[in-house]
Amino acid sequence: MKIEPNPRLAHAPADHPAVPQAKIGVLIANLGTPDNTDYWSMRRYLGEFLSDKRVVDYPAWKWQPILQGIILTTRPSASGKNYRSIWNEEADESPLMTITKKQVVKLREAVEARYDAPVQVEFCMRYGNPSTKSVVEKMVQNGCERILFFPLYPQYASPTTATANDEFFRALMKQKRQPASRTAPEYFDRPSYIEALAQSVEKAYPTVDSRPDKLVCSYHGMPKRFLMEGDPYHCQCAKTTRLLRERLGWPVEAIDTTFQSVFGREEWLKPYTVEHVAELAKQGKTNIAVISPAFSADCIETLEEIQGEICEAFEHAGGKEFTYIPCLNDDDIHITALLEVVEENLKGWID
Repeated sequence: MKIEPNPRLAHAPADHPAVPQAKIGVLIANLGTPDNTDYWSMRRYLGEFLSDKRVVDYPAWKWQPILQGIILTTRPSASGKNYRSIWNEEADESPLMTITKKQVVKLREAVEARYDAPVQVEFCMRYGNPSTKSVVEKMVQNGCERILFFPLYPQYASPTTATANDEFFRALMKQKRQPASRTAPEYFDRPSYIEALAQSVEKAYPTVDSRPDKLVCSYHGMPKRFLMEGDPYHCQCAKTTRLLRERLGWPVEAIDTTFQSVFGREEWLKPYTVEHVAELAKQGKTNIAVISPAFSADCIETLEEIQGEICEAFEHAGGKEFTYIPCLNDDDIHITALLEVVEENLKGWID
C-alpha cells in the first residue's frame, strides 16, 4: 500500500508509524456468492449463509444437526449445478460478482466526479469473498476515518439489511482505530429508484411481440412470522409495487406482488410466485412479464429460479409468453439513484 506524505505527521517523532492521508469511505455490500461451483465451495458458502441467525433463527440445538447433516450433505451438489448453469465462465465467477464489480466501477467514477475530496468506494459480500471484515480492514489501513456502509437492498429486511449491518459492526470491533460510521437506510420509495424501475419496464415492453397481460413483481420471500414480529419488508415490497404502478400510470389489476425462494415448512409471505404464475396461466393470462424489485443485481434467484423453475411452472400450466425484465444492474439510471443515496448520507462529512 502506498502511503502519501501526511501533513499531520509534521510534528511527530521520527519513529512514529506511518499514517495514510485521511479519506472518507463508501462500502457497498451485497449478499454474496460462492467462490466456485464445486461441492466444497458450495458447502462453505451454504454453511456460512444458513448458519446466520438472521436467516434461519431456529435454536442452534434444533437447526445445526439438520444443517450439518442432510442439508450440507445433499444441497451443495444441487446448488452447484444451478450455479453452473449461470456461471460467468470467462471471468470464472458468478453473475452477481461480475455485476457488482461493474456497479462499483461506475459508482466510483460518479463519486470521483462529484467530490473534490478523497472518497474511497469499495464493495464487500456478507457471505463469501471479499468478506466485510477484510474490506473494512483494507479501508482503515488506507486512511478511511469515516465509512458509509451501504447495503444494496432497496427494501429493509432483517435477513438481508440487518445481517449486513451486523457483520459491518463486527468488523469494526476488530479495529484499534475505529472509523466513524454510518449505515445507509433502505431506498425503495425514492423517486429516482422508482423511476429507474419504471424505465426498465418501459424499455422491455416494446421488445416483446405483444403486450403482457400482467406484470408480476416477484420479491424474495421470508417467513410470515417475521412480518408479525415487526419486520417491515412485506409492507415495503407492497409499497414498491404501488409506487411503480402509479409511476407507470397503470390500473391496480395490471401488477401483482408475489414472493419467491420459499425454504422450509413454515408459512412464508404469500402469494408464492411459482404458484401464482401457474394460476395466472390457468386463468387465461398466458403472456406475463416478471420483474424483481428486491434485487439490485441479477443473481441465482433471478437468472436460475425465475427464468428456470418459475418460468417452467407458468408454461406447464399453459402459459405461452414469459418475459423476464432484468434487474437494474449497472444501468446508468440505477447508478444515478445509488449516487443520490450516497450523497444524502455523506452530508455533514463532505459537501
